Amino acid sequence: MSDAPTPLPMKERLRQLHLTGADTSMGKLLRKFWQPVAIAEALVAGKAKTIKVMGETLTLYRGESGKTFLVGGYCPHRLTLLANGWVDGDEIRCIYHGWQFNGSGQCTHRPAEPDTKQPPIRVVSYPTHEYAGLIFAYMGEGEAPEFSLPRKSVFERPGALQFARLETWPCNWLQQVENSMDAVHVSFVHHWGTVGSFGKVVANTIPELSYEETDAGIRQTAVRSAGSTRVSDWTFPNNNHVSHPTLEPDDPWVDVGVWMTPVDDENTMRFLIYSIPSTDPATDARIREYFEKYSEYNPADHHDELFFENKMPDDKLVQLTSAQDYVAAVGQGTIVDRSQEKLGRSDMGIVTLRRIYWREMEAIEQGQPGKQWQRLSHDAHMPKQVNEAVS
Repeated sequence: MSDAPTPLPMKERLRQLHLTGADTSMGKLLRKFWQPVAIAEALVAGKAKTIKVMGETLTLYRGESGKTFLVGGYCPHRLTLLANGWVDGDEIRCIYHGWQFNGSGQCTHRPAEPDTKQPPIRVVSYPTHEYAGLIFAYMGEGEAPEFSLPRKSVFERPGALQFARLETWPCNWLQQVENSMDAVHVSFVHHWGTVGSFGKVVANTIPELSYEETDAGIRQTAVRSAGSTRVSDWTFPNNNHVSHPTLEPDDPWVDVGVWMTPVDDENTMRFLIYSIPSTDPATDARIREYFEKYSEYNPADHHDELFFENKMPDDKLVQLTSAQDYVAAVGQGTIVDRSQEKLGRSDMGIVTLRRIYWREMEAIEQGQPGKQWQRLSHDAHMPKQVNEAVS
């Protein structure tokens, strides 16, 4: 008799894709990678905050040394939130009875418990790393991998204008990831508010699509004409990198990195990095003023006017993209039932993505290491003008 496991029904296989708890296949997979969990500048030294990542309530704090730490969300004594306490040096003290924990989760002081022979107490802790204005965490088993895969050379350009933003969307993380593997939606969802000749071509032409699995993820190529090719590099397991016009036709284009980190299975933290090459002082000042003005932008603010009033918000050229995607993704429901889909040729990117996820989840369940994803030796060449050829 064969010992091979019985294949899951397709509906259950599809359900596997969106579940991110620690005991799920996808949850185990996502935890093998560095995930962004907060905006770096929003966490000042000596402060703590409660965050939720993949269904796990955690305490993120910045010690007085400036280092960031991520530990369990609740004090194990009486289970109140640790973030309500105080940061003391590089440790955090619970507000309730003063129990104190270091950055590795070890309890270092219990003021009302003088018996030093009590067994050691600790809370969970995870490594952190700051990059490009974001705080990343590794929540998997074993030693954290080198912080390499999330890096992009465009986010390390000297002198570039760079901005980081967080949006929280009330829908499953995978709906947003699959949206990034769907170049056809650009011609419809984003036909308002695009800049210059690029916008006209994107809005009026359905692309021919190709997808290539790379060492880092998936390279998506959308060809709309002989002189209009758009390339994006998606990095495993939940990051996309695209380039598009900034504010005016003559402005340098903006490189955008987007990470979709699950809060839980029904909500998603959407981290965005915008990087624009510096040009002249006046242009830099205008771009900086715009991005700083909308640093706290919430796409939900424009859901109704886009969805019900067929009206484009004013002065939202870059941020409008998020609002448009928000309408499409949230419109699928909190967790879309993929078993009801009717996929076609335009969905080959989504099919490719799911096959890779299933392959990597199967490796985990069989105790295998899976693919060793690596940062690309160079970023994809992303054409900056409609008539610019791909090298």
